[in-house]
Amino acid sequence: MADTAVKRSVVSTSEDIVRERFEPLRRAYVRTPFLSYAERCAHLDALSDLLRSNQETIAQAIADDFGGRSIHETRLAEIFLPVAAIRYIRSHLRAWMKSQPRRVPLSFQFGSAKVVYQPLGVVGIIAPWNYPFHLAVMPAAFALAAGNRVLLKPSELTPHTAELLRKLVSERFNHEVMSVVTGGRDVAEAFSKLPFDHIFFTGSTQVGRIIMKAAAENLVPVTLELGGKSPTIVHESFPVQLAATRIAFGKWCNAGQTCIAPDYVLTSVARRDALVEQLVRVTRKSYPRIRDNPDYTSIVSMRHYERLRALVADAEERGARKIEMKADDEEIPDQAHRLPPTLLLDVRDDMKVMQEEIFGPILPIMTYRSLDDAILYVNQHPRPLALYYFDRNRARSHDVLQRTTSGGVALNNIALHSFVDDLPFGGVGPSGMGAYHSFDGFETFSHKKGVFLQSRLNASGLLAPPYGERLNKLLKVLIGA
Repeated sequence: MADTAVKRSVVSTSEDIVRERFEPLRRAYVRTPFLSYAERCAHLDALSDLLRSNQETIAQAIADDFGGRSIHETRLAEIFLPVAAIRYIRSHLRAWMKSQPRRVPLSFQFGSAKVVYQPLGVVGIIAPWNYPFHLAVMPAAFALAAGNRVLLKPSELTPHTAELLRKLVSERFNHEVMSVVTGGRDVAEAFSKLPFDHIFFTGSTQVGRIIMKAAAENLVPVTLELGGKSPTIVHESFPVQLAATRIAFGKWCNAGQTCIAPDYVLTSVARRDALVEQLVRVTRKSYPRIRDNPDYTSIVSMRHYERLRALVADAEERGARKIEMKADDEEIPDQAHRLPPTLLLDVRDDMKVMQEEIFGPILPIMTYRSLDDAILYVNQHPRPLALYYFDRNRARSHDVLQRTTSGGVALNNIALHSFVDDLPFGGVGPSGMGAYHSFDGFETFSHKKGVFLQSRLNASGLLAPPYGERLNKLLKVLIGA
C-alpha cells in the first residue's frame, strides 16, 4: 500500500510539473493567437544567440553527459547546423507567412480564395539524447517561426545538457513563449498526455508508438522522427577508397549514435574485401587511438554500451567475423564505455545486429551478386529513415531512387541531405511520419486554413430554395450533358 501511495504521489507531482509549464503557454496563445513577423524574428534571434554565446558551455555539458564527446562534432552538429537553419528560416519567413492565392472555379466567380497559415497553438517537443541541443532547438525554431508557443522535454539520459537547456531558455524566453521541463520517464509520460496542439517526437520507433498512443487520447497530431536500419549500397564501379572515406565519416561520427548513420553496407561480392581494407585504413588514420582520443565520442551510457557489446557477441556466436579497429596495445576499460569502430563480416538476418537499429559504431558488411538483389533486400525490410547509394551512373541512380522508399536519400555521400536547408527531412512508415526543415517545417507547425471571399456580384442566390426548373437548367450546364 505504501509503495502504491508513493507511486501515485510521484505521478501526481509529474503531472503538476508539466501542467505548471503548459498552462501559461496555453493562456498566452488564447490571449494572443497570432504573433507578428517581428515577434517571431525576435524569438528566432534569441534562439540563435542562445547557441552562439554558449558554445563552450554547451560542449562541456554534452561531453559530461557522454563521458567524452568531440568538441568539433558538437560545434558542427549542435551549434553550426541549428544556427544556419535559423538564418535560413529568417531569410524566408516573411514569404512563408504570406497567404497563398488559390484558383476559384468558374461556377464560384467572382469570389476569391486563399490559404492562410495560422499557428497551431502550443507545441510539445520531446528531444532525444544523441544530439540533445540540435534535436531540441531545430524543431523549436520551426515551431516559433510558425508563431507557436513551445514546451520542450529533453532526454533524461543527458541530464547536464537538459538542465543547461532549461536554464538558458528561462533566461532568454518569457515563460509564455517557450519553456523547458526536465525529468525522467514519469515526466515524459505526463508530458505526452497533455492536450497540445501538436507533438514533435524524435527517438526510437518503439517509444514513438507509445507517444502516438498517448497523444491519440486528446486527438493531438504528431510528427515522429524515428530511425531504422538505413542501408548503404555501393555499386562495384564506384571508387572504393572514396566510398570508404565517406562511409567512415558518416558512420563513426558521434560513435554511430546518429539516426541517419549507415546501419549496414551492401557491396558486390567481388569488391567486399577491397572496401573492408579501405574502411580499416581510413578509420585507423582518423582514430589512431580510441580510449583517450578527443575526436572520438563515448557511448552515452553503460546500458547502451552493454547493449552494443551484446549485439557484437551475438553476431560472433552465430558465425560473423569481427574487425575491431583500435591500437594493438590499447586496453579500453568498460567504465569508459568507449566502443571501438567495429566491422562485422558474414552477417545473416537471424543475428540481432541485423534485426534492430544499431545506433553505435558497429557496421555490418553484406554482399550482393546483382544490384537487383540489393534493391530487393532493402525492399523486403522496413522502410528506413535514409538510404545511401554510391554510383556515378545517373540512369542506375535514378532507377534505385524509383525502386526504393526511404525518408531521404543521399547519393555518393552520407547524411548530407539532412544538412540542405531547402530539403524536407523526415521518415516514412516505421522510420517516422511528417517532415520538417525547409518550408515543410513551417507547414508542419501551421494550420493551413482555406478562406473563400464571396464577391458582391455572384450567383449564389440561384442555389437557394425553392428549387425549380431554373436550378435544373443551371445544374445541367455545370455538370454537363
